[in-house]
Amino acid sequence: MRIKPGAKFVTEVSIMNKTINSELKTEAFNYELPDQLIAQEPLPRRDDSRLLVLQRCGGKIEHSTFRQIPLYLEAGDLLVLNDTRVFHARLLGRNTTGGGPVELLLLQRREKGQWEVLCKPGKRARKGALLSFGKGELEAEVLHIAESGERIVRFRGDKPLESYLPSVGQLPLPPYIKKVLHDEERYQTVYGSCSGSIAAPTAGLHFTEQLFEKLERRSIAWTFLTLHVGPGTFRPVKAEYVAQHRMHRERYCMTENTAAQINRTKEKGSRVVAVGTTCCRVLETLGGADGHVCSGEGETGLYITPGYRFNIVDGLVTNFHLPRSTLLMLVSAFAGLEETLRAYEEAVQKRYRFYSFGDAMLII
Repeated sequence: MRIKPGAKFVTEVSIMNKTINSELKTEAFNYELPDQLIAQEPLPRRDDSRLLVLQRCGGKIEHSTFRQIPLYLEAGDLLVLNDTRVFHARLLGRNTTGGGPVELLLLQRREKGQWEVLCKPGKRARKGALLSFGKGELEAEVLHIAESGERIVRFRGDKPLESYLPSVGQLPLPPYIKKVLHDEERYQTVYGSCSGSIAAPTAGLHFTEQLFEKLERRSIAWTFLTLHVGPGTFRPVKAEYVAQHRMHRERYCMTENTAAQINRTKEKGSRVVAVGTTCCRVLETLGGADGHVCSGEGETGLYITPGYRFNIVDGLVTNFHLPRSTLLMLVSAFAGLEETLRAYEEAVQKRYRFYSFGDAMLII
């Protein structure tokens, strides 16, 4: 599913669904997490991850393993997965104008071979600076500095930028992962097919081919959409109040076939289960109050916080997220803030593994 650069989806989400409680403080989404519970590497087998199951009705909590997730689903349920792949978006090089090392993180392709990037240290990427990567076979010129700090650069080389990335670029890992990842495929889902993310849709990392076979035997279906994960996924909310935060935007695509499959599932009264907050945001962006979705592609800046009314998503598979993050706010909107924090507290007590390479939750 290839997303066209600059595509825009014209239909707006209902204002009613985007109402945010102006009195809700960001601190309400804070919790204490011992550093040793932050998973630094994946388990040898993906579906060996633990699974905390939280019932939305009644708040019952069960503990299982991810390979048992089919037992908590029903025949006719539909899993919606994000088929994006992480690309070699991290470039380490030098400033050939003023000297010193420099690091770029590719965010989004612009017109005329230009890219929007994050750069550190910023003082080495002033307007007009020339940057060199690899053994000098790839160069970039800083054209513009945005108010938010991102740079617009133009790359120079004998080939398109994508041709250099496998050898010159690196797979970007979250800043809280300090251990070297020796097998890059472990930061990819087994079904990812559309390159474009700078971070993995981590809820999908637990799935295996054997698990899909088990789902099929139980008449549980699945389908795919694409959302390319951007840097905002790692940024904690710094505003005092939730409503003051400016939500990041991410590119998505949902085909007509996927939309039709979702609509058929809803019409027959079965459940649509989003695998990850990324899928949840796309489904709710394209969904209406009548419980149907339409196909489309573009960017979503949908900001889901407690009080949001879900139109499409009936269940959610998700990892354990950072405190004060928009991802935790989305989960709290779906399961309830008090219930979510109670589940997180129990996960900490039972020594679950947290964040990208950590364990999972099923909220149903």
